[in-house]
Amino acid sequence: MSVFEVRTLSKHFTKDGQDLVALRGVDLAVEPGTFLVLLGRSGCGKSTLLNLMAGLTTATGGEILYRGERLTGPRTQIGYLTQHDTLMPWRDVRRNVEMPMELRGDPAPGRAEAAQALIERVGLAGYEKHYPRELSGGMRRRAGLARMLAGEPETLLLDEPFSALDAQLRTELQADLLRLWQGSGRTVVFVTHDIDEALLLADRVVVLGALGRILLDLEVDLDRPRDLDEIRVDPHYVAQHRELAATLKKAATA
Repeated sequence: MSVFEVRTLSKHFTKDGQDLVALRGVDLAVEPGTFLVLLGRSGCGKSTLLNLMAGLTTATGGEILYRGERLTGPRTQIGYLTQHDTLMPWRDVRRNVEMPMELRGDPAPGRAEAAQALIERVGLAGYEKHYPRELSGGMRRRAGLARMLAGEPETLLLDEPFSALDAQLRTELQADLLRLWQGSGRTVVFVTHDIDEALLLADRVVVLGALGRILLDLEVDLDRPRDLDEIRVDPHYVAQHRELAATLKKAATA
């Protein structure tokens, strides 16, 4: 059974009395344990689709099934890391990470222990008492990732989580994400507009065009673990990079 089944999904917005179409007739299936990357240019509907898969907004037409059941709102099984920092500024790192456990009603001593383990897991040991304003952008991303994992989701949705970071830090966090995912059995849907990032992370890359139209569904069969500096000279990587680049170029001129 697929984790997600997106069926003829459409989403319209109303702005200044006009009907704006963001997605039209999207069909997509996401298999368990897969690292799926949605790749596309700005404005193609990637983030809109992810918001719908998170249950944060409702579709205008069509439906999304999560493990065979119609998705009608947020679920604790689905974790979502957005483009923007959503840490609570009045809470330090530990209390931010504890928040999903608090909402779940976990006892305080167990929360503290579990939060500490996650903080160490994402490389933030020693920063437990720091507030978001005292952290770098990369540290805030790590804290956000730890908070998402604190909810123990089986499925992770990530919307360009590293796009605002410098290249070196982005590489570090990509490696951290893969380390946390591999062997976990979790399913990941990751949005990006960067071809290198897509090929570094994905088992499968789906290229979206205007209104969420699927232009290419590509299996990435490069061996793991992947080092971008090394795979850049792999002929198979080069061929897949060219195919993705050509598809994005076609989307821009369509």
